[in-house]
Amino acid sequence: MRTIQTAFRAALIAGVSLLATAGAAAAQTAPSPEEAAARIAALEAQLQALQQQVNDLKAATAASLKDVRATQSATTVSVAGGKPSIASGDGAFSANIHAVMQLDAAQYYQDKGLPAVIGNGRDLNNGTNFRRARLGVDGKLYKNFEYSVLLDFGGAGTDGSGTLQELWLQYNYAPFKVRVGAFAPNVGLEDVASTNGSLFPERPSPTELSRGLAAADKRIGLQGQVVGERYLLSAAVTGAKAGDPQTFDEQIGYVARAVYVPFKGYDWLVHVGVNASKVVTPAQTAIGGAYPVTLSDRPELRVDGTQLISTGAIDATGARHFGGELAFQKKNLLIQGEYFDLAIDRRNAGVGVTNPKFKAWYVEGGLVLTGEARKYSPSNFAFDGPAIDKPFDPKKGQWGAFELAARYSVSDLNYHENAVLAADRVRGGEQKISSVGINWFPNTVTKFSLDYLDVSINRLDPAGGATPLSQDYHVINLRSQYAF
Repeated sequence: MRTIQTAFRAALIAGVSLLATAGAAAAQTAPSPEEAAARIAALEAQLQALQQQVNDLKAATAASLKDVRATQSATTVSVAGGKPSIASGDGAFSANIHAVMQLDAAQYYQDKGLPAVIGNGRDLNNGTNFRRARLGVDGKLYKNFEYSVLLDFGGAGTDGSGTLQELWLQYNYAPFKVRVGAFAPNVGLEDVASTNGSLFPERPSPTELSRGLAAADKRIGLQGQVVGERYLLSAAVTGAKAGDPQTFDEQIGYVARAVYVPFKGYDWLVHVGVNASKVVTPAQTAIGGAYPVTLSDRPELRVDGTQLISTGAIDATGARHFGGELAFQKKNLLIQGEYFDLAIDRRNAGVGVTNPKFKAWYVEGGLVLTGEARKYSPSNFAFDGPAIDKPFDPKKGQWGAFELAARYSVSDLNYHENAVLAADRVRGGEQKISSVGINWFPNTVTKFSLDYLDVSINRLDPAGGATPLSQDYHVINLRSQYAF
């Protein structure tokens, strides 16, 4: 700085001298040495004032940078959207608290005098059930890692004492994601959709049948995904489910899903996808080498936990499923469906005994009466609840979002049910369910739904008796929910 000041003084003196010479030549008058010195002193004073301003600006800038760094490193606490969260200022670490309550209250309407062979299905339970009662935390670690811990105290037909629902760690390196732990592997459109924003209280039975082979909730596995703007590729190797009874050898399976969005506009899209799973080694449940595989499900409601269709335990060397997905969304209208082909490979099958195959499918749709559109997730390529433009506030005349929903599903677990050879028969039953409902989303946290299900079961007696296990019934269910 001293060098600059010296040079600046020399320049000033030279400039003053030049001006003095020019002035003398023009006007033949020259300033006195005292006047020249005074001018130089004034310029030096201005220079010093300017230098002080520069120093002050540097100090202020340094203080501002210090404040910015302090702000960036400060921990932030938020309840945005009703979700409590805490995060480091740089976003490298975070923890989000989750809680879910789903309370069902159902009334079943069945025929009286159903045959005793139907068993518990003759008198399904009217009452209530906490379908999901969850508490957990998820978030980020060192920016690229994600984690989740989730416990569930709900259940099917009865409340639970608390089980591990999710416990996983994931590494993200766009467009790749790798997850390990206990979770629900990605194996279908409705499978991966959030149960908090679903059209109906339960997934369609066809989805439950397919995901139950090598995926489903609590499955321990390793999954890799590649996610682009319009595509998703996912594959996983899976084992047993967390909390399953101990076996002599755990199940080993594979799961895969591929999705593409071929057409997409401002307020519409078309979704196509395929999915598959393979059980390469069923769980060994006995020293002698029993490897049972069972396909079964409850009729799309869990207030009563009775399963009305089931293949029974089939000793198997493996099992698999193939599935197709198709969905169309236009503004507040959504239509989607899936088809599944399932098969079980018998172990030590006798003469004339073949490997059974089954099929299941569903189609469902929703229309948001208040105009909002359901959200399409760019991370798992599935639909979630609608965005709420006007949260419930009677004073403002706002009532949230209302949605009409409809579904039809068919699950056929019969195979050669009339075969002469009893060992070749599988009388799992055929289930058809027609459902309609209305969903009310007061805000992004709460939801209420009223649903009507028309259930038809067509099933012969697996034991070979002459009396069928068939029945038709209706059920009305009210669900109350909050989720954040």
